[in-house]
Amino acid sequence: MKVWIKVAISTTLLALIFILLPWARVWESLRQLPPQVWVMVWVGFGVGHALGVLKWRLFVNAGRASLGVIDAAQCYAAGLFANLCLPSIVGGDLLRMAMAGKISKRPEAVLWGGVLDRVTDVTGLAILVAIGGLLARHSLPGWGAQLLTVGIVLSLFLAAIVLPFVLRRPIAWWPRKLRRKVGRSLVAIRRLGKKPRTALAGLALSIIIQSTFVLLNAWLGHHIGVRVPLSVWFLVWPLAKVASLMPISLGGLAVREASLAALLLPFGVPVSRGVVGSLLWQTVLIAGGLLGGLVWLVLHRTRNISFRAAGGHVTVSRSGGK
Repeated sequence: MKVWIKVAISTTLLALIFILLPWARVWESLRQLPPQVWVMVWVGFGVGHALGVLKWRLFVNAGRASLGVIDAAQCYAAGLFANLCLPSIVGGDLLRMAMAGKISKRPEAVLWGGVLDRVTDVTGLAILVAIGGLLARHSLPGWGAQLLTVGIVLSLFLAAIVLPFVLRRPIAWWPRKLRRKVGRSLVAIRRLGKKPRTALAGLALSIIIQSTFVLLNAWLGHHIGVRVPLSVWFLVWPLAKVASLMPISLGGLAVREASLAALLLPFGVPVSRGVVGSLLWQTVLIAGGLLGGLVWLVLHRTRNISFRAAGGHVTVSRSGGK
């Protein structure tokens, strides 16, 4: 039922977007994009996720999983591909966790590593929103700059007060349905606090990765006629991504497009161009997921061949047995 609700929400939003969009402007924006720019953005997306492999492995191995680089790349690529087939990014996370847990024989370390990976991603996005908002506030006309400044300061103030309170709450304080997820996240955060170097390295990688994706989206947007300061992109794109992470749609489909268009509108960007920019990024996500599937397939087959040659027997995979 939950999956069908997500399908309905994504389908409804997409239908509204396609019905209301002025298609003449959409095609005009698409024609402005050189094909080589899209290819370079796709390559940049792959580089960002290569750094993502290093970050995820850093957190997983912090729990003594001893996961090798190739193993991490294979599991991560499989999860990236699974995001195309499953109703949310959580499905891809679960797949790579299951594969890595079977390879490393330390499923608990892989579990906490995956949670920490997501926690630092959200934290990195929040930092980019705060920085982008402070720098972009003068790009809003009239009272918009003051409103954005007040919103950012108020959010930072509430975070400074609420977060310590939330972290100290017992599990029984939370609703029963959320207790397991909240408990895992809180334990992961406390564990990370005991390893400040790992925490700082992972957070730095998260900020670099998310900043790379912001720059790639800004590059796409520039070529389709979205003329806003770079600081605006560091505000609106992370916010749209956070909105797409809400479990109400199929992997954020249509929610991301509607959110980005709405966030760019106060900066003078027509809705059509905001939606086109987000849809173009969606094509990059799909192509990136297919690249992940190819990487997983190549690593899977290549390593099977090497095992046969070395051991003289057939191996299904390192995670599958003989």
